[in-house]
Amino acid sequence: MIPAQCKMARVALNLGVRELAVMAKVAPATVSRLEGGEELKERTVDAIRAALEAAGITFLDNGDVSPGPGVALR
Repeated sequence: MIPAQCKMARVALNLGVRELAVMAKVAPATVSRLEGGEELKERTVDAIRAALEAAGITFLDNGDVSPGPGVALR
């Protein structure tokens, strides 16, 4: 998951940074750092991604149905 995908997914679900942080069990600043492009531990990114997927997001990578990384609602 790239930073833009995190933000796209959060906006698609109408979630604020704090709401996503609670869902992923991370600090709100962690979500902000990810969306700002900061490198985080893999397990932290995985926790955020899993929370978004559980809420109904599918991540699209290059070669999927999109020309580049993106997200879709299930």
